[in-house]
Amino acid sequence: MSDHSEPVAPVEAFEPPYYVAVFTTVRTQEQSGYDETNARMVELVQGVSGFLGVDHAQSPGGLGVTVAYFRDADALTEWRTNAEHRAAQQRGRDEWYQSYTVHVAKVERSHGFTRG
Repeated sequence: MSDHSEPVAPVEAFEPPYYVAVFTTVRTQEQSGYDETNARMVELVQGVSGFLGVDHAQSPGGLGVTVAYFRDADALTEWRTNAEHRAAQQRGRDEWYQSYTVHVAKVERSHGFTRG
């Protein structure tokens, strides 16, 4: 099953419409400074008005998938254009990512389930 020491759960389903940014990555071997920058980006995005949450998964083969949820397009734009975030994106292209893709979508339907 899972070897997580803390319980995990997906971000809850929100009342649509809202937006998601799906960031899929394959990292390079060079990861110096990545964890610190990632922690700072999590802290920074949590300060964006309209940020709803984030899910992340990493496959054993190295594919990372991060899904960030935003209440509206303005919140997503605020995050996308944040200067510190832009600098981290550039460092990612220069050092940490072999490849990545970003997909942005408007969510029109959403539901969830939690075993009681």
